[in-house]
Amino acid sequence: MRRHNALPLLVLFAVLIVLAAYLLLRQPGTGRVESPRPAESLPNPTLTPGDVLTSDRAVICRSGYTQTVRNVPSSLKTQVYRSYGVTSRQPGEYEIDHLISLELGGSNSVRNLWPESYVTKPLNAHVKDSLENKLHALACNGTISMKEAQQAIAQDWTAAYVKYVGPLPTR
Repeated sequence: MRRHNALPLLVLFAVLIVLAAYLLLRQPGTGRVESPRPAESLPNPTLTPGDVLTSDRAVICRSGYTQTVRNVPSSLKTQVYRSYGVTSRQPGEYEIDHLISLELGGSNSVRNLWPESYVTKPLNAHVKDSLENKLHALACNGTISMKEAQQAIAQDWTAAYVKYVGPLPTR
């Protein structure tokens, strides 16, 4: 009987696995490899379902309201980054964002916070900010209720963007 040495096949298999991982994780055209990151355009609904401090239009629409409630300690921000698996980041890459923005009565609870990217394209924090401003204006002028604005942004801010602002940016 002839014995087969399985070692060369195992080595070949390991090399193929490493090559496949490299090809899947590298950034096109750069050769750089990045670890996979969670989807940054939408928060994880289990981690960030949204949380409301108030729905009182008279309170929320008062000039200066958000300055009176904006208070997310750095320890809570660190907890949010950790829960989303963001272990390293560059300055200006993310903000800890309120899913239901403060200008819509959202709270500073961990249930309303998520790391939102400034650099992803086409959807990022700048795009969501424009929706927040639009919903604030619509709710404060009575076109929609504050609760409707809160629910729309909490359910899927990209769908709310299409409904209230227009087509999503493509670049």
